[in-house]
Amino acid sequence: MMTRRRNFLKFAALASAAPALLAQGLPPLFIRNARIVPVSGPILAKGSILVHNGLIADVGENLTAPAGAQVIEGEGLTVYPGLIDGLSTLGLDVAVAAPVAAAGGRGGGGGGIPAALLAGAAGPVAYSRGPEDRPLTTPWVKAADQVKTTDRRLPLARAAGFTSAAVFPTAGIFAGQGAVINLAGDKPGQMIVNPSVGMYTTMATNRGGGYPAALMGTIAYLRQTYLDANYYKSALALYEKNPTLQRPTYERALEGIVDAPLTLFPAVKAYEIDRLIRLTKEFGPKSVLYGLHEGFRRGAELAKAGLPAIVNVKWPEAARDQDPEDHEDVRALELRDKAPSTPGVLAKAGVKFTFSSAGVDTPANFIRAVKRAIDAGLTPTDALRAMTLSAAEIYGVAKQLGSLEKGKIANLTVTKGDLFQDSTKVQFVVIDGVKIDPLPEAAAPARPEITQ
Repeated sequence: MMTRRRNFLKFAALASAAPALLAQGLPPLFIRNARIVPVSGPILAKGSILVHNGLIADVGENLTAPAGAQVIEGEGLTVYPGLIDGLSTLGLDVAVAAPVAAAGGRGGGGGGIPAALLAGAAGPVAYSRGPEDRPLTTPWVKAADQVKTTDRRLPLARAAGFTSAAVFPTAGIFAGQGAVINLAGDKPGQMIVNPSVGMYTTMATNRGGGYPAALMGTIAYLRQTYLDANYYKSALALYEKNPTLQRPTYERALEGIVDAPLTLFPAVKAYEIDRLIRLTKEFGPKSVLYGLHEGFRRGAELAKAGLPAIVNVKWPEAARDQDPEDHEDVRALELRDKAPSTPGVLAKAGVKFTFSSAGVDTPANFIRAVKRAIDAGLTPTDALRAMTLSAAEIYGVAKQLGSLEKGKIANLTVTKGDLFQDSTKVQFVVIDGVKIDPLPEAAAPARPEITQ
């Protein structure tokens, strides 16, 4: 187990070195006399930033462009850290987000089959008779293995100022391991910042019949799986200390659960937040909650529990075909009104949070949705931190991303005007030290969905 973790750290170090390969051979990029917003420090009203070999070589006032640098006059421009989508499927193969068959057998021998390859997306999946079959459990599936440079959503994201994203497989109960990626690269491997940042879970049920057929069964299965995982972890640790003991049986499904550095749990409603606070306290995985539309009701509880949050900015709306004569539940009306206030409530409570684009049709609308949160009480400073440094901190990549500091990956978002003003335009982004001009915004292509 320790050997696996050492190998992962070596791989992560190699992955973090990849950006320099992308920008190798390019002249230094120097932006001067711009407004610099580092996020991690005070704003520079008239500063400069030097990018070389894919990294931020220097940032500050009174810098001089080196010989041979590409110089960009920054008068009237604002330079931000590259924006990070805190939970999405950007850059992933569509099959990763498709429903999957049940794992089939202890240890998950037959899982990960997209239902679309069976009898259609809504067709039956493998039958499970109980938790011992590890249904809908594929923690060995890795988003980093599914990244595509050809995803047509990537140019749209860059045009809105996004340079990175936390991306996850989304199908099943224990769906798989996510990665933090940069949103440009000649090859998929060049896009990976960290290949294993956490595991995505849902409250899915087995649509093909069998266990778990209802939400209660899914919750029971989550609890049983964590009991099994904690026992498995203890058995491995004991065997490592004393190899004369009986060797623990290898469990493919539990391996990914034990090794996950972070686990994402869905919690949209207040009672779901309460439930997941109890579960994470009981079983102890390092956790983050996603969804959080009713987070405005639970700011103090989340702060006390020390749980970060990923707020979905697909704010609740009335059904388009709703009968105007129907009288909606007061709580539903309150949810639509107050959901955008959740980020402001979390910020005031001291909860670390970022945003998710799940269900938002274009990245530009993502920015507009964040502006609604600002109108509902979130400060622009807290909004920017949520989209940059807080996202990087939640996923353990703050040494590489999230702020404008010497030595970090050169991901920049450059605008004319303040980021959250309606008239502001993204002039260009820099990803891994490479300047990329935005394409005109177009209608977004079909996208795999994260549903919460």
